[in-house]
Parts: sequence; structure tokens; C-alpha cells
Amino acid sequence: MNENTFTIRGAQIIDGTDTPAVRQDLLVINGIIAEVGPILRGAEQGKVIDGSDLTLAPGFIDMHSHSDLAVLTDKQHLAKVTQGVTLEVVGQDGLSYVPSNPETLLELREQLFGWNSDPKGLDWNFHTVGEYLARVDQGCAVNIAYLIPHGSVRMLVRGNEPGHASADELAAMKRLTRQGMEQGAFGLSAGLTYTPAIYADNDEIVQLCKVVAEFGGYYAPHHRNYGAKFVDAVVECLDIARLSNSPLHLTHCHMSHSDFHGKTGLLFEQIEIAEKQGVDVTLDTYPYLAGSTYLHALLPSWVQAGGLKETIKRLAVLDNRQKVIHQLTVTGSDGNQGGVVNWPAINIAGVEKPHNLKFVGMDLVSAAKLVDKKVEDFYLDFIIDEELKASCVIFAGHEPNVRAIMQDSRHMVGSDGILTGNRPHPRGFGTFARYLGVYAREEKVLTMHGAIARMTGRPAKRLGLIDRGFIKVGMKADMVLFDDQSVMDRATYETPRLPAAGFEMVWISGIATLKQGQRTQATPGVGVRKVG
Repeated sequence: MNENTFTIRGAQIIDGTDTPAVRQDLLVINGIIAEVGPILRGAEQGKVIDGSDLTLAPGFIDMHSHSDLAVLTDKQHLAKVTQGVTLEVVGQDGLSYVPSNPETLLELREQLFGWNSDPKGLDWNFHTVGEYLARVDQGCAVNIAYLIPHGSVRMLVRGNEPGHASADELAAMKRLTRQGMEQGAFGLSAGLTYTPAIYADNDEIVQLCKVVAEFGGYYAPHHRNYGAKFVDAVVECLDIARLSNSPLHLTHCHMSHSDFHGKTGLLFEQIEIAEKQGVDVTLDTYPYLAGSTYLHALLPSWVQAGGLKETIKRLAVLDNRQKVIHQLTVTGSDGNQGGVVNWPAINIAGVEKPHNLKFVGMDLVSAAKLVDKKVEDFYLDFIIDEELKASCVIFAGHEPNVRAIMQDSRHMVGSDGILTGNRPHPRGFGTFARYLGVYAREEKVLTMHGAIARMTGRPAKRLGLIDRGFIKVGMKADMVLFDDQSVMDRATYETPRLPAAGFEMVWISGIATLKQGQRTQATPGVGVRKVG
């Protein structure tokens, strides 16, 4: 029997177009949706699956993922498969592993340890977008789309150093961006609070986005400020998109700073002004109040220049240490959105040294008290001891803002899931199930079909996919079958790796990656390339 030819009977089909469910039958032949209709009696082929008590939707698309290495090293990839994800967009926040050379790849592995760890035994012989996607093609649990990371491009051209790019350096960055787009990337990401991208001026980004726009790609920035200058940073992104004629996708677009509680209208006002000027804008969020990153990201950018070893050397100099502490506690750090650090809001999520396991899950103030240190001294001593490998969860959100943004017509779903560490953020295992179970079924902030559209049709349109994202004849059978009455996230901040509940089956091109709620051995995921 052909495994990717089958019939589903009587499911409530939500097709990804933001329209209500319709009870229909569906026929898949050789991994392609062949028929969708009220009754297909006599037309069924292959195994017949009873969907009468379940909901069938297109496979979910994670618009902001940090599974860059996880998909290569963890063939089960339960975090995403068990909540219906069939495609992830990686290369986010301006930092990933290609483009690179052996030297910058090593530096990126060190810098991004708190996001992705540094898996033992991984063959690191990939340095271009094409080579990375070819590695994905060897078999993954999900499909992967890639964004060219601006910070990695900049590092390859001029290192992890401050300063604006020269004309020759900018030309080299444009060549690398063009090469990445030619090899199938979907756009450019930026991480403008992370080194080395924090040193770039706007013109550098505009020039690279012009290249991206030639290929129909989009710009996905982690913008310069998620704090008190949030609106200014969004306006900067809108200006970059307008000047480059590139569509804009605002990633993890939360308004968490206290200055903006209840003021999401300021965000929408600026977007609407830009839209009237012809800018194409979308955004994504995850349904949680906390964020997450590597712990040394809070440091001022000047102390991070040159990479890990230089950072640690600078922090060993007393005058530098005192200057850093002053910025962290009095004047503000550009690594912390320009503000002073709210120490009690930051929890230690992952450590590398066994003797630091006792701090996992503790906020920095409590951890400092445990060893009788001032919190700022503990922080610096700790990240040095961890060789900048620790990760954190930062509590800073505002629930009414989270709800207002997710209701916007431009909104999509991105988990921003960091899957490594001792106690990572639960968004990696829970984002999609939480949208469905909490915000659609229980709270009715969204309709079920509206939530599905944010995970399927809208992302597919932003990516320019013509064969995924909808339940339609001719589409690849990337699909998820779930119980809309029991679907729910189970991951918490204390137990973040609990798989979601309520998912029955997941398919990629008609091959089941989840069956009766259990992960199969199938790895049908491939690298998806931008076309057209």
C-alpha cells in the first residue's frame, strides 16, 4: 500500500483561508491533495481515516524558529511535530551558521551556544545557504525555510567589530546576500541589539534589503529596541522597508515595556501610515509574556566587540567591569534595549557547568543571594564562569498587549522557540497548542479558523509558497489532524518540554510524522527554496 495515498472521512476542515470549518472528505494521492468534497464515497483510495470527531488543517508554519541545529541533530524533534508544525523558518534574529567560513562558523557556534548549544558529533561542513539546505534535504522531521542572517553576513565580511561598513565591505555583503537568495533563501533577518549587527547603520540594511527585494524576499528584523524606544525602532524598520521596496515582517512583535502598556494603537498607527506609502507589513508573536535569549546579550555592545574571548578579557579589567556595571544599573545598556537591567525579571534557563545547575530556574537576585553577592557582581562572575554559554528567560510582557496584537489582521504565529538548556522557555513546545487551546477555544480571543489562518495561509502568503499553507486540490499534503476540544499546551516554565495534547496525526507530503499522537520514524522534511 502506498503510504502517502489515503482518504480522510468526515473531518471538520479548516482550510487556512480564515473561513469557518466545513465537514468534508479529503483524498490524498502520492502526497498531493487530490480531492476535497462533501462526500467522496467510491472515490476513496488507500487507507481510510475516520476524521469525524477531529479537525483537519494545513500543517502549521512557524514563522520564527531557532531550530537551525535541532532539525539536523534531533530527528524526532518532538517540540514541533507534536503540535502540528510542518515548516519552520530559521536563520532568525540576524544570527545563524551560514554564510560563514571556518573561522566565523566557530565564532558563531560560541556566540549562539545559549540559543542552540553546540551539538557533539555534528558534521559542520556547511558554509553557504545551499549547503545548509542540502543537509536538511537528507531528512528532517519538518520542512525548513531559511532567512539570510545579516549579522552572520557582516561577521564574514568585517568580523565582530564596531564601525560602519566601507563601500567595498558593503559590496561584499551584497554579493553574499545575492548568493543566499539565489540558493533559495526567503529574505534577510537582522538582530540589531546583537553583535555584530548592532554596529550597522540603516543604510547598510537598506542596501541588503534592495537585493532581497529583487528576489521577492522580505525583511525580518529583531529591531533596535524593544524597550522605551520601541515605536521609534518600528518606524526605523518601516523606513528601511520603504526605502528598499522590501516587504517587512516584524518578528516577535511584542510591546512589553511599561511605557506602552495598553498602547498598541501606537504600533498600528505607524504601520498604517507606512501601508499608505506602499509598505507591505506583517508581524508575528508567541502567546507568552516572557522572552528568552543568551544571558550575556544584556552586556553593552562595546564590551562584546571581537567575540567571546575578547569579551571575557575585557570583563577581567577592573575599570571595564566598573563601567559595565554602571551601564547595567544606572545609565542603561544598548544590549538591554538601552535600559537598566531588571534583575528579578531574569531567570537562568541553561548552564554548561555542572556546579551551576543549582541556579537553574532562579532569578538573578535570588541566585546572587544564594552566594552572598551583589546581583551585578554575580551576573558578571556567572557569565564569565559559564564562558558566555548560559541562557535566560526574561519576564517582561503585558497580557492585554499580547491579546491586542494577536487579533491584528497582519498577525502570524512564531514560536521563537529555543529548545536547548536545562529549563528553556515553554514556547518551544507550546506556542501553537496554546493559541488553539487557550486563545481560541477557551478565551475566544481568536476564532479557531482565525488562529489556524495565522499558522497556515497567512505565513504561506508571506513566504510566497504556492504549494503549501492551504487545504486545496493540488497542494502538498502537509496537514494536521487534531481534536479542537482537547488541544492544549502542557509545557510550563517549570516543565518546559512536555509535548502538547490533542494532536492525532501530522503529515508532510502525505507521510505521517505523527500517528495516533505518537511520533513515527519518518523524516520527510526538506529544505524549501524560494522560487520566482
